[in-house]
Amino acid sequence: MANWMRTNRIAAVLLVVVRFYLGWKWIEAGWHKIVDGFSAAGFLNKAIETPVLATGTENAMYPNFVAFLKHFALPNVELINVLIPWGEFLVGLGLILGGLTVTAAFFGMMMNFMFLLAGTVSSNPWLILFGIVVLLAGNNAGKFGLDYYLLPWIKRAYRHIVKRKHPTDPAAPVNRQGVAG
Repeated sequence: MANWMRTNRIAAVLLVVVRFYLGWKWIEAGWHKIVDGFSAAGFLNKAIETPVLATGTENAMYPNFVAFLKHFALPNVELINVLIPWGEFLVGLGLILGGLTVTAAFFGMMMNFMFLLAGTVSSNPWLILFGIVVLLAGNNAGKFGLDYYLLPWIKRAYRHIVKRKHPTDPAAPVNRQGVAG
């Protein structure tokens, strides 16, 4: 199944539908926050005050995450107020356009998991499920999108950079570690 998702053209077409659905959900969430204004302060305070509890106890299930919210996210709420709406919007844009598709799906899932760790279920499990489908498909998920053009260009640029750092010319001087350059 995984091989089919990663290589088949029909799978690539079906993934366009998944990408559009997932991307639309992200763009919609981000756009409303950008246009209408957004503050994460209330959400962060509530997540800190009433963390997800371990079953049958009064202990926080994710104490490290609560500490992160309390000591980093809340003191930097202005940064969070920019990162969340624009992150949601850009994840959606990447998925709809098929540009850096796997990266967009990964960061979308990271946001979903952050919201789940804070105690908000909402549509997060559903979006994570679709994100997993996109991740499993790999580059085939963006085959009918910008990735068709972007990924070969990125690959060539990367090879060029690596070649400049590590030339394979036998006449190149070799340092003590035996590396050319």
